[in-house]
Amino acid sequence: MQNATTTDNSSMWLTAIAAMDRNDVIGSHGGMPWHLPADLRWFQNQTYGKPVLMGRKTRQSIRAALPGRRNLVLTRQSDLQFDDCEMVRDLDEAIQCIDPATDGDELMILGGAEIYALALPRTTRLLITRIEAEYIGDTWFPPFEWSMWHKIDEQIEPASNDRPLCRFQTFDRRDA
Repeated sequence: MQNATTTDNSSMWLTAIAAMDRNDVIGSHGGMPWHLPADLRWFQNQTYGKPVLMGRKTRQSIRAALPGRRNLVLTRQSDLQFDDCEMVRDLDEAIQCIDPATDGDELMILGGAEIYALALPRTTRLLITRIEAEYIGDTWFPPFEWSMWHKIDEQIEPASNDRPLCRFQTFDRRDA
């Protein structure tokens, strides 16, 4: 882990990336209620080569560290270890352990809902896959003020066969 006193991360981008349906559902029974190859490609393209932060439940649901990324897991369980991930106790520790020289200047927030809620007040960019369908789920993206955000890009994956239309949207936080 990096020495937090020598790393200046004041210009670190915190980017939350999430896929959600029309009702902001992001999960069901510890997983995602959909399988959309276009969304998986979008996710990989946006996160590959960057440090990623996820909660314990998200890490357990994906079953292995994401290759090509520095994997950080935020957990309150001090005895929990994943051989392929670094454990952090809070968001500040996650930010401070990133070395801009080797990791870049962006930390990707992967969820779940508790981690998104914790990070949203400090998040500078949102990458949202808006799935134009409704799914049954038990986990939702936390509520937040959309008026604080400005959409700067949108790419559309048209509906096909049994797959719904997906909007890959990029939002930056508006200046106060």
